Amino acid sequence: MNMTEIKQLAKDRGIVPGKMRKVVLIHRLQAQEGNPQCYTTNTAQDCGQPNCLWRPDCD
Repeated sequence: MNMTEIKQLAKDRGIVPGKMRKVVLIHRLQAQEGNPQCYTTNTAQDCGQPNCLWRPDCD
């Protein structure tokens, strides 16, 4: 997912992305979903979220 799509998703979920970096914005979305903020933390194998929206970009 590119940054434009991520920003739109954030806006759709009531988050104002402003100039947030991609990682920060995805962590904010993960927190809003009630999921661990694990994007790009090298824990993809252990996160327990195999269907995560960010998984393809995280591995």
